[in-house]
Amino acid sequence: MSYPNAVSLTASDATQFNAYTAFPTSEGPHAGIILLQEAFGVNGHIRNVADRLAQAGYVVIAPEVFHRTAAPGLEIPYSDFASAAPHYNAITPEGVTADVQACYDWLQTQDNVTEKVGSIGFCLGGRLSFLANAVLPLAAGVSYYGGGTHLLKDRAPDLHAPHLFFWGGLDQHISKDKIAEVVEAVDAAGKPYINTVISYADHGFHCDERPSYHPQAAAEAWALTLAFFQEKLR
Repeated sequence: MSYPNAVSLTASDATQFNAYTAFPTSEGPHAGIILLQEAFGVNGHIRNVADRLAQAGYVVIAPEVFHRTAAPGLEIPYSDFASAAPHYNAITPEGVTADVQACYDWLQTQDNVTEKVGSIGFCLGGRLSFLANAVLPLAAGVSYYGGGTHLLKDRAPDLHAPHLFFWGGLDQHISKDKIAEVVEAVDAAGKPYINTVISYADHGFHCDERPSYHPQAAAEAWALTLAFFQEKLR
């Protein structure tokens, strides 16, 4: 395993994968959160997000969703999406469903973890967090600039929990039309949601390892994220 605090889980399709975990230091009980990676692996940024959520009082698990095609511990530089593309293109809703179900089951076996579980994801993980909310009995879902989420809009009626969306108004990867497709589908399904477009932010604005990092937008979105989880998971 390439990092500390890793666990090895087995999905329902009999594939094994590693996941990074983070635990609060405060006394529980604690709600659980499934954290879903960008296209670049369970890297330093994702592990840092997990640690920050743990500091806020949540038990967090971040699965390596590329495990069917990539070696354990794969981390890809942000400047090298070409290396990520084969793994990015190989993931399937069925595979991800198996992975998040295994993570959900792991959370349920942990001492001092409540039955309330949320999901959060960034970029690719933003799309996968939407899927997780559709396939798991979650209490909250969060998606940061989830490219491709519109491809899952037919799953909007299946959402179990309120969903919080963040988008960058300067994002050239996700058009306003694609955002509208997602929001309109959730609206038509009558599911509760919060849709937040930060006009001055670009794709990846939350990640301090990317050129598009926007400290103010990141701080504002994070504050709303913690308030949302506090409301839905506590």
